[in-house]
Amino acid sequence: MTNASPAAQNRPLLIELLTEELPPKALQKLGLAFAEGIRKVLDQQRLLADGCTVADFSTPRRLAVRLSAVLGQAPEQRYTEKLMPAKIGLTETNEITPALAKKLASKHLEHLTAADLIHESDGKQDYLYAQGVSSGALLDPALQEALDYAITHLPIPKVMRYQLADGVSSVKFVRPAHQLVALWGEQVIDIQALGLKSGRKTLGHRFMSTQVIELTDPNTYEQQLLDEGKVIASFTDRRTLISEQLLEQAQALGATIGTGSEVDALLDEVTALVEHPTVYVGEFEQQFLGVPPECLILTMRLNQKYFPLFEPDTGKLTHRFLIVSNMQIADPSHIIQGNQRVVRPRLADAQFFFNTDLKTPLADRVVSLASSVYHNKLGTQLNRVERVRKLARHIAEQLGADITHAGRASLLAKADLNSSMVGEFPELQGIMGAYYAAADGEADDVVLAIRNQYRIRLDTPIEPATLTAAIVFMAERIETLLGIWGIGLAPTGERDPYGLRRAALGLISAFEQLQAGGYLNISDTTTLNLHDLLHHAANTFELGVIAADTVAEVEAFIYERYRNLLSHDFNRHVIDAVLALKPALHQVHARSAACAAFAQRPEAESLSAANKRIANLLKKADAAPSSLDHSQLSDPAEKALADIIAKLEPQAQEQFAQGNFSGSMATMAQAKDAVDAFFNDVMVMADDPAIRANRLALLNDLHRNMNQVADISRLAQ
Repeated sequence: MTNASPAAQNRPLLIELLTEELPPKALQKLGLAFAEGIRKVLDQQRLLADGCTVADFSTPRRLAVRLSAVLGQAPEQRYTEKLMPAKIGLTETNEITPALAKKLASKHLEHLTAADLIHESDGKQDYLYAQGVSSGALLDPALQEALDYAITHLPIPKVMRYQLADGVSSVKFVRPAHQLVALWGEQVIDIQALGLKSGRKTLGHRFMSTQVIELTDPNTYEQQLLDEGKVIASFTDRRTLISEQLLEQAQALGATIGTGSEVDALLDEVTALVEHPTVYVGEFEQQFLGVPPECLILTMRLNQKYFPLFEPDTGKLTHRFLIVSNMQIADPSHIIQGNQRVVRPRLADAQFFFNTDLKTPLADRVVSLASSVYHNKLGTQLNRVERVRKLARHIAEQLGADITHAGRASLLAKADLNSSMVGEFPELQGIMGAYYAAADGEADDVVLAIRNQYRIRLDTPIEPATLTAAIVFMAERIETLLGIWGIGLAPTGERDPYGLRRAALGLISAFEQLQAGGYLNISDTTTLNLHDLLHHAANTFELGVIAADTVAEVEAFIYERYRNLLSHDFNRHVIDAVLALKPALHQVHARSAACAAFAQRPEAESLSAANKRIANLLKKADAAPSSLDHSQLSDPAEKALADIIAKLEPQAQEQFAQGNFSGSMATMAQAKDAVDAFFNDVMVMADDPAIRANRLALLNDLHRNMNQVADISRLAQ
């Protein structure tokens, strides 16, 4: 660096990489990663002054970062280098051996003599150490290293190779790069990347500014880009400006742009598409509102990047939309009209697809599923529909629901897959089927089941109107779990391409909401028993299609997913205690709450330890415990334990049968003193086989009653 500054001096630093248009959905991540890569390396080199702040910038054509206080040279650093054992590094005459000389040279310490080295023992032998003060890193080479690191560590979705201006060399990057800026204060730092040498020149807006901008220093960067280039450099500032303009325009029209993840994602995307955003209002013919709104919303958001407008009270789609333009001009009429001309054919296509699809009843489309392959090992979509249909009818029978409606909804659920609208917009699967089913006069609960089949989870208690939908939801997820798992496509690590984890969590939510809605009594363990349900579902597959151990593995997988879900509310010992018994899915949360409450009781520690001891004794028993013979009880402590069990058991059993899990555990906790006395006074493994067997039978009775809700031995730390 020419005219190098003293180490104590710091200045702001700006790095900008000007490119062709970057991928909009990745832009914000690229900008943040670029800034962090530069900051990380300079920080490692101790070139960031105290209080240095980092500002990241990203526009459709640039990635940039400004650091507020960067040193020209890092402070001197004291170092201690461990070299090698003294007996290897020095001769008997205290001269440096060739091995040590080579080591010193590799660390650029060849100027040191034997007298400069420090001797220290590590407890086994003497080692040689080099100590001293090294000069701090210089900004020039450190910044080159930082830029190289930042570029190579960008989360680039897809790399492209392009040829440089020399016509010979080529480089790989996310998009072709055209300019590189590196300013430390007013001074240009000589670095290079992607065939570019650094300077202070950049470009502004592609259409609203054609002049080259000579940046003065890092602190003028944003203002110069705005004033001379019509570019808002900050992604966050552009997003905020767009959001404010959208809100202002929507309110002026008495409308709203809606809420939700789709709106946020679209806002991020349009922010990455414009450098100087301005929002305009467009509209389309009201006749298109006869098309299902989901179709119009999807084509406007997905294809055109428009923000549809809705009535604030009803949420009904209006015939107006908002355009985020990259141009700010006095008369935007041609921009508005151009966008309206572009969107009209797309809306007309949606209208045509919808009207065409309505000509064929949904039920008549089912047969076409025979030509659509679901999976080459699992058959066609029609094969799958039949499996789901059989299972849905079985679940409906178990719940006392309308079997005919459950079967009808399952039959029609996938019938829209070969429709024109879903062919154009796969995201509308199920939604379009519901519209077509309603037009055909299908029952309301059948229509709702078709519409809700792709939900991730059920989050409200099941009611009569939603029961059919819940049944189809469950049947499809069970079929998916068994089928995909059974042909060897279980999730591995982070990979779960068929969404089996999501399917398991969805199934769990269905059991929870059936219980919340009163369709599964908390004390009922026979209706919709998971194990039996999985076996019934497995029988809907042709013999040999799925592996023999699929049911057991899927059942374990579902409980494991529940374990992860419960970890947000309960500690792992409570979860282990409950899931060890593999209770009915709709009981798991209630049992966990009861077990967690029990774990806080003063008796819990002693009883859980005793149960662990009992479990070990029962495992070691020569034979299964026989029934208790009260006539053989002789020790006062064992008589007292038998009496307390006899007293508490009826009440605990009744509470358990009623689903009062907390009450059942609290009742059995009253046995704590008798249990403690028993283990203090009684030798369980007595020499007399009959006495030993009787005492094990007594402990087995205690163990059975204590562990109805959860295996409390798992609570023992």
